[in-house]
Amino acid sequence: MLVQVNTGKRVEGTADIAAQIEDRLRSRLTRFADRLTRAEVHVRDVDGHRNGGRGIEASVELRPAGGQPLATTDSGADADTAVSGALRKAVDLLDRRFAKQDKVR
Repeated sequence: MLVQVNTGKRVEGTADIAAQIEDRLRSRLTRFADRLTRAEVHVRDVDGHRNGGRGIEASVELRPAGGQPLATTDSGADADTAVSGALRKAVDLLDRRFAKQDKVR
């Protein structure tokens, strides 16, 4: 599974932060790794300092092998919180999607 991490202009996007996000994503999606071809994480600052506690948005885009892309989004006070929420939603979505596919087989 190929993993890509993108950050917006107003979000600190150092190599260390990208590596932490990638490690967390790989650990959370380990059981789906053979069914996914690509995973992308996008982190951006939605409105600068105006929104306070919910100003960072993270979206996780997943590409299942032979299927349509899936995406989840969450926001939080910092990138860590937003990425955690989006990953939690992504795992729930994959659980439902693959459970339905496995039931049909």
